[in-house]
Amino acid sequence: MNQQEFDCRFENLDESVVNALKLFQEQGLPILDLGNYKRPLVVGSGNAVVTGRILYEDFDAVFADESTYLRKLENISGIDGVVLISASGGKHAPQIAKTLKQRGLEVRLLTCNPNAHAREHIDSGNVFVFPKRAEPYTYNTSTYLGMILGKTRENPQNILDFIHGEINPNIPPDISRFDSFYFIVPERFDTAREMLLTKFDELFGPILVGRAFTLDQTRHAKTVVTNDKELFVSFGEPNTRFGERRVNLNLPEKSDYGTLIAGAYYFIGKIQQANPPYFKNSILEYCEKASRDFNQRIEPIVE
Repeated sequence: MNQQEFDCRFENLDESVVNALKLFQEQGLPILDLGNYKRPLVVGSGNAVVTGRILYEDFDAVFADESTYLRKLENISGIDGVVLISASGGKHAPQIAKTLKQRGLEVRLLTCNPNAHAREHIDSGNVFVFPKRAEPYTYNTSTYLGMILGKTRENPQNILDFIHGEINPNIPPDISRFDSFYFIVPERFDTAREMLLTKFDELFGPILVGRAFTLDQTRHAKTVVTNDKELFVSFGEPNTRFGERRVNLNLPEKSDYGTLIAGAYYFIGKIQQANPPYFKNSILEYCEKASRDFNQRIEPIVE
């Protein structure tokens, strides 16, 4: 993909969130069957394994990535099924599925690719294909958000209403003056913190700082060193103590992980929009290097 084509198709993270939610409205989402396993092994890479922790947080589950799944299988007893989460169903996923099937374990695949190579080793009834749309590499907005909504069954329109009615009016007009952002999330959404931090790493690298904690965690020496250019953004729980500049966002009743993640991603997208295009200016070169690392073509726009 050349620079001109990429520029025409590029979008900031907030745009991807809105477009993903509209996609889910139009196409719907499969009802996710998490199985009746007593102790599933949930395997994924990066945000996929975090998605797994969200989907299986109420289970006695074992979580692993491509480097640790065999060690977990060999050292933890009672594993009676496997859930493999891979948006592409490629890279490491086919070999993982093949290896686990050979060991006599039932494997379920959560993917966004109807032609995923990994499904060759999985019974068709255990493959769940979620809708996705073309997005910049690493965004994974429609992919994992769709899987999460497949479990929580939150209404995409309600999330859009939350974004437009609560988040948009409360984004500071001088947001570009901040170089550090502190997200406070409700205790029940603690698992989502890693997804927010990953998104900051991907979009801003070492240039803008992103932190995410619950309110209780914040009380434990997270604000010893202060920065007058740090913006505190609280979801669902009013922050009346921490930081000089604060944004308090009310979560709708019966909100679940989908609302929190979509709302936080949207806010991060507005930070992206207010700053120089760090990610946009770097992702083409990064994809060239990543293609060599994985020995397969990595495109800056993932179809």
